[in-house]
Amino acid sequence: MSGGVDSSTVAALLRREGHAIVGMTMQLWNQRRLPELAVEGATGRCCSIDDVYDARWVANQLDIPYYVVNFEDRFEQQVVRPFVDEYLAGRTPIPCTLCNNFVKFDQFLEMAEGVGAHRVATGHYARIAYDEASSRWQLLRAADSAKDQTYFLWGLTQDQLARTLFPLGHMRKPDVRSLARELDVPVAEKNDSQEICFVPNGDYAAFLDAYLREQGEAAPTTEGELVDTGGRVLARHSGVHHFTVGQRKGLGIAAGEPLYVIATDPATQRVTVGSNTDLLRGSFHVKEVNWISMAQPEAPVRAEVRIRNKHTPAPATVHALAGNRAEVHFDEPQRAVTPGQAAVFYCGEQVLGGGWIE
Repeated sequence: MSGGVDSSTVAALLRREGHAIVGMTMQLWNQRRLPELAVEGATGRCCSIDDVYDARWVANQLDIPYYVVNFEDRFEQQVVRPFVDEYLAGRTPIPCTLCNNFVKFDQFLEMAEGVGAHRVATGHYARIAYDEASSRWQLLRAADSAKDQTYFLWGLTQDQLARTLFPLGHMRKPDVRSLARELDVPVAEKNDSQEICFVPNGDYAAFLDAYLREQGEAAPTTEGELVDTGGRVLARHSGVHHFTVGQRKGLGIAAGEPLYVIATDPATQRVTVGSNTDLLRGSFHVKEVNWISMAQPEAPVRAEVRIRNKHTPAPATVHALAGNRAEVHFDEPQRAVTPGQAAVFYCGEQVLGGGWIE
């Protein structure tokens, strides 16, 4: 229970259906850390202290057992530190996917079993189905395409899918709010959270600097050259980790046409910029691939591939490689294929699998 309308509605719905349920909230990040990043009056932050209070309020109203479980150490080891390391390595990580893979659907399931719960229900917008023909659990897109969260769930295993419920997957958000009002959920009108829980001001570079200072680590010196695609030096930049592929603002240079970050290279400390056309890529490699609705294929697979959360999945051919890797070839080149982001493979409503862009 995150304290938001979605997970609260799930709890109320399952309670009405007569299930024996236990409410649990994960304490992931000490909100008092890095006070220099605090934004007065900021709202929309995931997993805040107020969210814990709201979750307890809902549990009390539903008259169900409720616990706050401390996963701060696990979260820092599996989410925060990799987030920092990936950024410093010139990649753009997705902390929400790391959290799903290593905390919410891993450690949390173990914790649930400790209180006698054999399944976990969450407010994620996705669907799960069992396919008799393949004897596999399938991850399916949500009915509400605007809220679909399957891009962040591609790392779920067959065992995790078998023990997970997504009761809102077949509903649209306005209908969820209507149901919350019908069930007298006290947070029915609460706004959705948007920001990453440990980056309250949305400034990733400032978070990296503050976190490294807190850890007693010297921030790496990654100043270097800003160059065009031909290698011509245009300016100096303050640090590679301040840039991400596709970025347009904050380049610090004036040009006759819009320029975008095409690539970052921490080894040479160079940031390459170019035109929107230069951002297009026809193929790329993926690592740590998790095949969900099918076993790893021996032949190339046709799929629609999403390379970021708001990207419209594009037709492609996926070639599975040894070592849980894959090579993706788009039918038409796509914009801003970004190392560190995820590539998720779809076939209609099914999530075939996904992995990290190299």
